[in-house]
Amino acid sequence: MPLRWLFPTVLTAALAWPAALASASNASTSNATATATAAATATPANDDCDGCMQALLQRLGWRIDSQAERGQAMIQAGQPCQRDDLAQAQAAGDLRLSLPRGLTPAQRTRALQAALEDPATRCAYMFALAAATARATAALDANPGYRFTALQLGWIGFGWGGARAQGWQGFRSLGRGYQPAAGNARALDAFYHGRVRSECGVGRQIAQLATQRELYGDAAFDDEFSAGELSIGTFLTLHDTDSILLGAHAGEFFGDGKAVKSSRMGRHAFAGVPGFLVHAFDRITLDDVNNQAQNFVIVDVSPAAYASLHQHGGFAYFDQQNARIWTLARQLRDTGIRDFMPLLQSPAADARAGLESDQQQILARMDALLADPFYRGFRIYVHHRGVQPIAYHVVRMLDRNPRTPYTVSLARHNLHTTLYRRWRDRQLHDCRSGHALAGEPSHADAGR
Repeated sequence: MPLRWLFPTVLTAALAWPAALASASNASTSNATATATAAATATPANDDCDGCMQALLQRLGWRIDSQAERGQAMIQAGQPCQRDDLAQAQAAGDLRLSLPRGLTPAQRTRALQAALEDPATRCAYMFALAAATARATAALDANPGYRFTALQLGWIGFGWGGARAQGWQGFRSLGRGYQPAAGNARALDAFYHGRVRSECGVGRQIAQLATQRELYGDAAFDDEFSAGELSIGTFLTLHDTDSILLGAHAGEFFGDGKAVKSSRMGRHAFAGVPGFLVHAFDRITLDDVNNQAQNFVIVDVSPAAYASLHQHGGFAYFDQQNARIWTLARQLRDTGIRDFMPLLQSPAADARAGLESDQQQILARMDALLADPFYRGFRIYVHHRGVQPIAYHVVRMLDRNPRTPYTVSLARHNLHTTLYRRWRDRQLHDCRSGHALAGEPSHADAGR
């Protein structure tokens, strides 16, 4: 059951968080401190609540110093969103909170709440989210039984045994909508270990839900979400459900289609975010309709790839670069070249042997465009292609749909808004209930 109402004083953060993160990211590296007493007035909580807030902050990487006898509570948030990982953030002096022993209970509560609401805490959560995304996509990629759409009875194919045999039940005709039938984790195990077929849109949904599973751990994942909240199917179907991705329980969306805002928020702001690579020209230009779009979840953005995104202000620049690559490919097609994957994706020397000088020159220009760190360091999961740099898909589409270039966009998502707050509330609830903080995958010893 949703637990967002259990900690009202913790949920008073301003929701203009992208601007707050961007501002924090552009702050001076001098580790200027902010006094926690400047936080909005909040109702003092009991010791259990304080202890659970402190435990959650420490789990996310905050280092809390209570050695000083006197003084003010001090937050040194730093710039964790601009770091490569939590260890680097801590080494740089980020995520520090001073709680002198002389603070009154009310002052201590306000300081902990201020740290919990600080944009830096959301950045620390993004480190955990990135790790969960990597685990989820690796598990899905490792299952040879999870395959692409073929001849099947519905939109999602669960094989001859049917959906219920693998933990799902249908609620829309023609296999257009399913929800877990006997436990959320068991249902996702069908995609981790079972035999299922779907197209890449459902693959994206499964990767998003699997990320939440890895973030919560199986027990909390089963308890926190209703079956309807984990609905899968066509994207249109999800809008009429309680889906946490696109339905009634999705809550607050963050829209940043061309990654203008995300490219200012640090590379981990991309972790787990859904998106799509889609044809730029009219549908009539498609030769392979099954590859009209590549739905993805972002797994990793290298520091160099993020620097390029930051420099160019998001995806619009790379849409133009994609068009240039496509134009050069058309020139090569006019000379008889048809297959670009062996020429441009980890090309072997013999793949280019025998090409004419003018063909080599055009390929060299394509190589130069694809050498931008964005193309090699922006790594995405696409069912059933696994985790690949985005260059892989840009080049592959030159072969599959040669009459149109492709553009890149982020889908609307709630990873850093509703789903973040819900995960945070769950941690606090479990702590106050006497349970260990949720989030470590309880199925880690199950042979995966």
